[in-house]
Amino acid sequence: MTRSDNTPSVTKRHRKALLAGVVGLALAGVVAGQFMPPLNAPAAAQITTSQPAGTFSFADIVEKVSPAVVSVKVKKDAGDRMAMSGDLGGNVPPQIEQFLKRFGFGDGQGPMGPGGPGMGPRGGHGPKGERPVVGQGSGFIISADGYVVTNNHVVDGADEVDVTTTDGKEYQAKVIGTDPRTDVALLKIENVTNLPWVKLADSAPRVGDWVIAVGNPFGLGGTVTAGIVSARGRDIGSGPYDDFIQIDAPINRGNSGGPTFSLNGEVIGMNTAIVSPSGGNVGIAFAIPSETVKTVVTQLREKGSVARGYIGVQIQPVTEDLASGLGIKETEGALVAQVQPNTPGAKAGLKAGDVIVKVNNEAIKDARDLTRKVGMMKPGTEIQLALIRDTKPMTLSLTLDQLPTDQQMAARSGTPQSEDDATGGNKDLPRLGLQLAPSKSVQGAGGEGVVVTGVDPNGVAAQRGFKTGDVILKVGDKAVATPKDVRDGLAAAKAENRKAVLIQVKSEQGVRFVAITLDTKAKG
Repeated sequence: MTRSDNTPSVTKRHRKALLAGVVGLALAGVVAGQFMPPLNAPAAAQITTSQPAGTFSFADIVEKVSPAVVSVKVKKDAGDRMAMSGDLGGNVPPQIEQFLKRFGFGDGQGPMGPGGPGMGPRGGHGPKGERPVVGQGSGFIISADGYVVTNNHVVDGADEVDVTTTDGKEYQAKVIGTDPRTDVALLKIENVTNLPWVKLADSAPRVGDWVIAVGNPFGLGGTVTAGIVSARGRDIGSGPYDDFIQIDAPINRGNSGGPTFSLNGEVIGMNTAIVSPSGGNVGIAFAIPSETVKTVVTQLREKGSVARGYIGVQIQPVTEDLASGLGIKETEGALVAQVQPNTPGAKAGLKAGDVIVKVNNEAIKDARDLTRKVGMMKPGTEIQLALIRDTKPMTLSLTLDQLPTDQQMAARSGTPQSEDDATGGNKDLPRLGLQLAPSKSVQGAGGEGVVVTGVDPNGVAAQRGFKTGDVILKVGDKAVATPKDVRDGLAAAKAENRKAVLIQVKSEQGVRFVAITLDTKAKG
């Protein structure tokens, strides 16, 4: 049949398609009938779940862990103001400052840093006021009897520390101990036995895991943010034990010392730093891993301080040039630049030029990794070192000593100041762009090696960081005492068809190895 307006008629094929659609709807009704009662059926009890289907919420976790998160308030006389990495003092963007004023935070005098002058109900009036400077950070309770963890920079120099729980209860806390090297501090609330607490995780999170941060940003009180683990093992240059977890959960000033939780409610890290040009969150925050916090807190709880393991060597990373000079293929491990006398390393037989590749069968990625692993061990611990010496693997055992103080370290690594009136002529080495003389011939240069008396700024050595006053101790594996020894060492390495030669250099910064390539055409 054809319509007068030329609209095509319904063909058999179309009728079959329509019929199939009707059958499909009928079947769908049958299937749906398994889950939905007919319209005329009696009402049944509604089945509910904790979360609507297809949604996700952190609410149950937050409800569980929040009671153990506290606000940390510190006070100190205004005449001796504290600077706490942005948690006390500092500048806040104008819009944040206006926000804080609008809600009663601060009196409008002095900088409006989170936790800085004027923050909170007991905020001070700046250096000239009689009231104390008040700062605020975050923390979390790790035991029912009142032990609280926070950042060292939050409580550093504080005269008084108060902690406030999410239900508004306020307690005075005592600083049990601090560790500036890892920025961890342990507090104690006295005379309590049943506080809510959270557990430090035993295992590290994976990159991409969900995390929840709870803290006290800008002194506003308990605030929850969420994100993921962005990276692990971050070195932000804050100290020799940097091993931060990077997260993208919004973290702001005042969050310092607060916990970051996994989805099972365990603390995987303590928030300590952010990267931000404005002081506000830009999605890059760093947390101290729970395993580091746990190790430090255990010692602080036992004796109020942290004692670290010590081998007694100066180390440096293994670069491609250094690996070539050492005759090895891999750039992993830590290169021993110098072994201090009368230390565990010296007693065990470690030598300059050794590459430490494992500690207790755990691989060492680089020099920083070795420092961190050994520093987290207690003095008196016996360890096994796997190393490469002269391209051959070997193993040494030693017992860790206690890491000396900074003053003791400086005394041990100081340059000998023997004065010798013996004379010697400077020898020009165009290959390196150096002028050299025996150390004994240069007053104050010490009694060993060859001293650098001049550096060509356009030479190869200058590019490798040589400076006037540096002392060359070895070329290859041979100690040097004269400029001729240096030239002979370079010639010997080239005769062995080495692409690079290692030069051991002592400077004001310590002892290190420098790799010099041997493909230069300059005259020696």
